Amino acid sequence: MQAFILVQTEVGRSTSVASALRVVDGVASAEAVLGPYDVVVRAQGADETVIADIVSRIQKVDAITRTLTCQVAEAPSD
Repeated sequence: MQAFILVQTEVGRSTSVASALRVVDGVASAEAVLGPYDVVVRAQGADETVIADIVSRIQKVDAITRTLTCQVAEAPSD
């Protein structure tokens, strides 16, 4: 299962937050972006419970003010 987590950070902290999130277990990628959200995270886990645990760890990172989790409905098959 995959999910995108959209992250808002304190002003000027997006790059450092993205860097900190890349080492969180279950985070496949974390990129600082421009727009209403500051960081976009791709998380991978076995099921919704694991994704919820990853989100919980993400929310503990310093300078994060809000998150929005978007579960992937259909992932492309390889």
